[in-house]
Order: sequence, then C-alpha cells, then structure tokens
Amino acid sequence: MTGIDDLPIRDELRGKSPYGAPQLDVPVRLNTNENPYPLPEPLVARIAERVAEAARNLNRYPDRDAVELRTGLARYLSRTAGLEVGADQVWAANGSNEVLQQLLQTFGGPGRTAIGFEPSYSMHALISRGTGTGWISGPRNADFTIDVDEARKAIAEHRPDVVFITSPNNPTGTAVAAETVLALHDAAQDARADTAGALVVVDEAYGEFSHRPSLLPLIEGRPRLVLSRTMSKAFGAAGLRLGYLAADPAVVDAVQLVRLPYHLSAVTQVTALAALEHTDTLLGYVEALKAERDRLVSELRTIGCEVTDSDANFVQFGRFEDAHAAWRGLLDRGVLVRDNGVPGWLRVTAGTPAENDAFLDAVRELMKETSA
Repeated sequence: MTGIDDLPIRDELRGKSPYGAPQLDVPVRLNTNENPYPLPEPLVARIAERVAEAARNLNRYPDRDAVELRTGLARYLSRTAGLEVGADQVWAANGSNEVLQQLLQTFGGPGRTAIGFEPSYSMHALISRGTGTGWISGPRNADFTIDVDEARKAIAEHRPDVVFITSPNNPTGTAVAAETVLALHDAAQDARADTAGALVVVDEAYGEFSHRPSLLPLIEGRPRLVLSRTMSKAFGAAGLRLGYLAADPAVVDAVQLVRLPYHLSAVTQVTALAALEHTDTLLGYVEALKAERDRLVSELRTIGCEVTDSDANFVQFGRFEDAHAAWRGLLDRGVLVRDNGVPGWLRVTAGTPAENDAFLDAVRELMKETSA
C-alpha cells in the first residue's frame, strides 16, 4: 500500500504530524480549551431564526465581504476592548487559524520567515510551514515569560517577516505586557528598516479571560500590528469556526488578495451575528470560568502542584517526572487533560464546577499514588 512518504509532498512537510488533541469518550473532557457551557436557549432560538432566514437564499452566494458581520465584530471590539474600531479594520474567517493562514499567505511564504516564542501555540509553526514560510523558534524564560532582551536579539539576528506574540499564551496561560509587545514591535521594524517592515501578530484568542486589558489599543498608529481573536472560547462557539482580526484597513485589504471566494458561508455569518446579540450573557459565562480557573490554580497549589499563573481559560500544572504517565493516570480516572509536550507539564481547561471537582479529586489520587 502507498504511504504518505511515497507521495510527492513538499520536503518541509515530511516527518510532520497533523495538529490535534485526542477526542476520547470519557466522563470529564478538559483538554481542548472549550467553553463548557452550552449556548443559552434564547440564543439557540435566535440562531434558528437567523438560519431559517438565510436558508431562503442559499441558492445565492453569501456576502463575500461579510460586511454586516464585520460591522458587528467592530462594534463588539469598540465596546469591550478600549479602542473605537471600524468595520474596515476587521476581517473574519473560518476560525482564527484561517485568519493566521491568510496573514501568512499574504506576508509570509517562500523565502520569508516567521518567529514565535516557544512553547506557544503550535499552529503558528504548522501554518508557517504549510504556507512555505520558514519558522524560527524564539526563546522564553524558565517561567515561560518572554525575555525582552533575548527576543530583541533573536529578531535582530533573524530579521523575520512575521512575528507572533501570544497573549495569553497557549499552553502556559502567561499574559504579555503591553510594554513587551511594543518593544518587540519596534525591534521587528528596526530589523527590517530597509524593507516595508515586519508584520507583528498578537494572538489574543483567550483575551476575554485575561486579568489584563486587551492589547487592541496598541494597533492605533501601528499599521503593521495585527490583533487576532476568536469566537470559539469566550463566545462558547467552538463548533461555529469563526475567527477575526483587527488591524489597519490596509492589512484588511491585503488579506483579501488571498482569501478564497465566498469563504464564509451565509449560515456561519448569521450564526455569528446571533451570538453577538447575546454578548452580555456569554461574557457572564466568561466571568464564571475566570473564577473557576482561579480556583483551579489555588487548589492545585494546595495539593502540591507547581502551577503557572494563568490569564486564560486553562491552567498549566506540573511538574511531573513523566508528564505522559501522569496524563495516563488522570485518563484512567476518567479525566482527559492535554499533554502538550512541554516537559514535566500538563494543561487543564477550566470546566464546570462539577468537572473541576472531578479533576481535582483525580489529581489528589494521582499525587497520593505517586508519592506512596
């Protein structure tokens, strides 16, 4: 039988594995940073109304530029993130991963490079390679924060075309200070002062869960700084697949050079618009999850785990001599968490109070077993 190595795939894809987390049928699933709360019934009903209206015109292509949706997203950002944003500054796609892919298709590609500070969201490297963009792994401190001086040195040395900054960072939960973002943005522009400059992408997928204010205001006056967001986490709409960016209007114009025709279905657009109508309710769930996340941090430390401070809807905890064995021990107790491959550490999503109680009980049992 033919295997993947027998096919004429690109050299940079050989030996790589696709992104993915185990989807296992266990009582408590806390491994994919989903919002554990189902959408409220009034929103479900509103989605049904919106989709029914859209269904009458499914013989026609959807709004190619998603103007109504982008207007709604701009209104949401203006209200919640501290900067007046216009629809011409917003672009939407099928999940933030497609947003990132479009940015790399536009500003990366063969002969160009991107840098991220790892461990971080592994899709940054995967999408870079998938678009033919060279990938550079930048340094982090032992506590998973970004060392500004070392990051500046890496940017000056490699002169990347695209710089990724993830805040809160996945899988560590670490937030990045505005001063750090500005320092790296300026370093990236200085490193490529002989060209049109470098694009700096702030991936704020978990921004609504942070103790810190959004980094969105930093895009003002900085045409090469982009903020990426998603509706998968705070809006509890992982199944919707809707991501978006905010940036200078010129960036929005640029990514439209590579977007596929009619890339956002009419059903996706109206479903997202319905969710935006229920922002207050959905953000109320975010506040509950932030409280549960903080409880997980406190309880895990009481149990004896080392825990990274988290501004996301998940918590990185450890340290284990064998993280995969610890992952398996929790799975054997009916709790699925994420083994991200960070040596000694695991990641758990903040779930409902009952799910979190089950997780904490499983950790206590595991700790007793390993210390016996």
